[in-house]
Amino acid sequence: MVTERRLSQRHACQLVSLQRSSARYAGHARVDEVEVVALIREYAHEQPMYGYRIIAAMLKHDDFRINRKRVYRIWRQEGLQLPRRKVGKRRFGDSTGKLRRASHPNEVWTYDLLEARTERGGKLRMLTILDEYTRECLTIHVARSVSSRQVIQVLEWLFLLRGAPDYLRSDNGPEFVAYTLQQWLQDRHCNTMYIKPASPWENPFIESFNGTFRGECLNRWVFANGHEAQIVIEQWRQEYYHHRPHSSLGYLAPTVFAEQVDSHSTRTKHGGQVKRSY
Repeated sequence: MVTERRLSQRHACQLVSLQRSSARYAGHARVDEVEVVALIREYAHEQPMYGYRIIAAMLKHDDFRINRKRVYRIWRQEGLQLPRRKVGKRRFGDSTGKLRRASHPNEVWTYDLLEARTERGGKLRMLTILDEYTRECLTIHVARSVSSRQVIQVLEWLFLLRGAPDYLRSDNGPEFVAYTLQQWLQDRHCNTMYIKPASPWENPFIESFNGTFRGECLNRWVFANGHEAQIVIEQWRQEYYHHRPHSSLGYLAPTVFAEQVDSHSTRTKHGGQVKRSY
């Protein structure tokens, strides 16, 4: 209107209901804009399954003063949006009455088995073990096959490192319901909680972790053999354990969250206060 109809700026702004200050505003690029954009692109290239919220949390952990809305603006500007997840219909069955939720670390562990293939089609099985409260991935054991005796060996090593949990949650796989494993756990005063058959929603923490593990690691790498798979998977586990922000933990890494819980428990114990339930 100003250039073509030769109206004054005041008159043109009145006609379109626009403040003159908004019409005169000219955007200015931030001093660190180039650096931040390059860093966000680098994070997105290294971890293509991370969304802008996790990237924003990682930048804050790196001492960048940046909020989530700015990261989102750059995320869209650079075309880094992830494809939306398809939400399918879910079927829910009756609860088994054993859906005990962990109230402190090392109370409830959960474990499960996944399968993958090597470059030549060989089968790999992975035993994943998770602390339900801190979301710490305690180990990922890779082998051609996993028997109940191997499960016992892995658990025995973890029990020596961290102590035995109060409960172990799992599905009804033959490796987990084997008599030898049940007897071994009973001797160590560790109770078992088996979910209802065909009800993975009763074991949500390990199912969520397995989905993340498959999307961020297994689907991104082709393994020549089991030895290479164990090395790559352990590197990913260390990244998940020490650095990857977790939305349900306030965008803290599991090990950082566990340290904060331990520090808080120590302070309340020495201060003579009643320990708060997390």
